[in-house]
Amino acid sequence: MTLSPIRKVYQGIADRRQMFRLFDRHAQRPNRFEKDDSALYRGEWFEIGQADHDHMFEILPPLWMKAEMFALREFLTGSITGVFFALRIDGQPRTFHGYCDVSDENSPDRMRAAIIERESRPLKAMTREERLEHIWSSAHDDYRGYARDRWAEHLRGARTVLVYGGQRGTLLKLLDQLTDAEIAAKLPVHLRYLPDAIAA
Repeated sequence: MTLSPIRKVYQGIADRRQMFRLFDRHAQRPNRFEKDDSALYRGEWFEIGQADHDHMFEILPPLWMKAEMFALREFLTGSITGVFFALRIDGQPRTFHGYCDVSDENSPDRMRAAIIERESRPLKAMTREERLEHIWSSAHDDYRGYARDRWAEHLRGARTVLVYGGQRGTLLKLLDQLTDAEIAAKLPVHLRYLPDAIAA
């Protein structure tokens, strides 16, 4: 399972409980400690509240601080660490968390630019990928997982979610193979009918 380009993984403002869940939303991955999974996290970002941004700043001295951003001293994996952003978008102060590869000194600036570009769109819309990421991020651990031994070898490690299959009962499906109807059913009502956005 390889992800990596900069991507929004949760719609709306994550509360503190959700923020901590999102920090390691790939915790159930198979062979968690056997390889470098930097690509799973690199580029993920989501919005948080101002109080949570400030709380994270006060936990430990930051690794570094720049205008509008600071990086956590503790690394998640490899050279990937959390970077917190306090940005002004359309005249409003907003705060975000993202995972950047700090071995690339331009990584935080690219993420900052991507967040501003995404959040400055005049029309609220979601790409199919953003819908899938939101479903994955908001699903309880008991209802999401990874394809393991019972799946064909080339599918092992792909993300799975439980879906309601009508008369067939509950089914385990690959996240990226959900139909539009299944995606709509798994999204909260306020996100179901947003227009499709074209991926950047």
